[in-house]
Amino acid sequence: MSSMMFLLLRHTYSVLFGWVLIEQAGLPIPSIPLMLAAGTMSAAHKLHVAYALPIVMLACLISDSMWYFLGKRYGSKVLDLLCRFSLEAASCVSRTQGTVTKRGAFTLLFAKFVPGLSTMAAPIVGQAKIPYPTFVLYDMTGTLIWASAWLFAGRFFGDLAKRSTDFFAALGHFAGLLVVLMVIAVVVYRVVKRRQFVSELRGLRLEPTQLLAMIDDAKREGKDPPFIVDLRHPLDLLPDPRVLPGALRIGPDQLKERSTMIPRDRDIVLYCTCPSEETSAKVAMELRRMGVRRVRPLRGGLQGWKDAGFPLEIIELV
Repeated sequence: MSSMMFLLLRHTYSVLFGWVLIEQAGLPIPSIPLMLAAGTMSAAHKLHVAYALPIVMLACLISDSMWYFLGKRYGSKVLDLLCRFSLEAASCVSRTQGTVTKRGAFTLLFAKFVPGLSTMAAPIVGQAKIPYPTFVLYDMTGTLIWASAWLFAGRFFGDLAKRSTDFFAALGHFAGLLVVLMVIAVVVYRVVKRRQFVSELRGLRLEPTQLLAMIDDAKREGKDPPFIVDLRHPLDLLPDPRVLPGALRIGPDQLKERSTMIPRDRDIVLYCTCPSEETSAKVAMELRRMGVRRVRPLRGGLQGWKDAGFPLEIIELV
């Protein structure tokens, strides 16, 4: 642990830059504990917040710009990748797309404080074709607010700790261990949340083959087919304006608001862009809590249906 403490003290700015860069690039290693530690160390004059702030902002600018241009170039493919590897159960694409649609680049001012938004905002802003100078202005302003909040919170704690010489000395001695423990605690919390979500999801998912059989059976018996809802954001329809047979396009927020239109005597099937069915699963769970019992997410979402080679319908984009 002494070697870790030496690394933090000797190369604090380099470690801070690299850690934030990697986190913002998508690796789920939280940088907040390190920024708190850096702020606390500034109370002992072992680093300066005035230097740490631009370092954090530069790291975020590099990573966020990368995601911006990837989102602008590849759109939903990049978002699917982020959604697949995210540890945040609430971080699926549609949530951020809805926020960006409502608030535009203004979303970037608070995105880094919100799990999911932090990772998804930059590529979705790029996908929405918001000009890069506008993106940089709002992204850097939001980063400045975010980094300042945690660095100065650490500094405030450090100033309080200095009132006790023994406590401050112990804090400095075990700083490396505390940072590691905080990072582990955050990662474990996210993993546990993810496992809980997957456990709930496992019992709800409907296989594409099952849905196709339900549609064919309904046609053969002259009954109403399953009520299929496409939860995708309009931006996701631009590269591929196809839906499942008979699917109705309704956004997640609209679906919850219009729950009275959902039939209670038919199976409700939801699907989205995310290969992990995150959006459709969360909406399904919320609808179940509202009394809509026969609702299930489609395993693999739209991509799972396409991979199975099942039929799709082309719709006109308004």
